[in-house]
Amino acid sequence: MAAQPKATLYERLGGVYNIATVVDDLIDRVMVDPRLNANPLVDEAHHKFPPAGFKYLVTEMVCWASGGPQKYTGRSMADSHRDLKITPKEWDAFLDDFKQTLSKFEVPAPEQAELVAIVQSTYRDIVVGT
Repeated sequence: MAAQPKATLYERLGGVYNIATVVDDLIDRVMVDPRLNANPLVDEAHHKFPPAGFKYLVTEMVCWASGGPQKYTGRSMADSHRDLKITPKEWDAFLDDFKQTLSKFEVPAPEQAELVAIVQSTYRDIVVGT
């Protein structure tokens, strides 16, 4: 009897519709977080483009990074965050928002850990002075 292949993170999260729902909440949360918007560069970026565009690109990225069939079509994390001068404190605020959203949707702990690891892998591309 052949062993069943392990489901991808994408599959365990329920695919694009579930991921898009979680991303929708996350981006709404991040856009109004005063800890992030205290940085005038971040605040400006949050109001420069409609949230729907951010939601689309983040959904694409999470689907791609979690093993889904989508391809991420946005700019690299380094390119899109280079001029925002995001500090470690702001990074921590974002991670707090991310974890609040994951908890709200009762994403199981193993999948939360995998998602946080994916996000953490972008730290050096996003946070200044790293």
